[in-house]
Amino acid sequence: MALIRFITWPEWAAALLSDPGTVSIRPGRSLKPQIIHTSGPDPMSQFPDAKFILSANAADQFLPDSGTEVAVAGKSNAGKSSAINVIVNRRQFARTSKTPGRTQLVNFFELRDGQRLVDLPGYGFARVAESVRQHWGRLLRAYFEQRESLSGLILVVDVRRQLGEFDRQMLSFAASVGVPIHILLTKADKLKRGKAATALLEVKKELGDSASVQLFSALRKQGVEEAREVLEKFLGTEKDRPLGRAPT
Repeated sequence: MALIRFITWPEWAAALLSDPGTVSIRPGRSLKPQIIHTSGPDPMSQFPDAKFILSANAADQFLPDSGTEVAVAGKSNAGKSSAINVIVNRRQFARTSKTPGRTQLVNFFELRDGQRLVDLPGYGFARVAESVRQHWGRLLRAYFEQRESLSGLILVVDVRRQLGEFDRQMLSFAASVGVPIHILLTKADKLKRGKAATALLEVKKELGDSASVQLFSALRKQGVEEAREVLEKFLGTEKDRPLGRAPT
């Protein structure tokens, strides 16, 4: 929540040194009411009460399968965490790192009561042992096979790399259980407008009606509103999908 109080220069400096993440103000020369964002709900976010719930390293650690949840998947260097943070409009909501492959668990976040976002392991280019990579594969398969609350998949793909083996496996998992798919072609700011548009058309042509696709840039906030609309649509989707195992 937000606290409103008077703050002086020394107080501001002390707060900045002790915990920079809690200071979202600029000091003034005179005593004026200032807003200090503390831990708790973020009134500026589209999901002000969003919070992390738990991380699972095995299927039996998943949350109870109720409500609706949207999964976000992507290679470990596709900008998945940055995309999540911008869409939810919460800094460091999903931890970002310069080291690919830091998302190694199935991370559950509550956006609203009964509505969740699930950050899936991004093991595409992660430098890990083959045994760990195989474990992630089994974990992802179990997630798609078991989660009746899964109402949509947002797949994060680097627009410069386009679809790879990992991306196609995620598409196959989602299609096998009948959930809608939306693809974010991230890092669009890294390409000139013409090349980005061409990449978008190529992916749309390849996938046809099996998934919706858009350009996205977390840095320039490109495509954020469109992505939020898709997330909201998925969260509100009543599921009527076939049961069955995801293909091998």
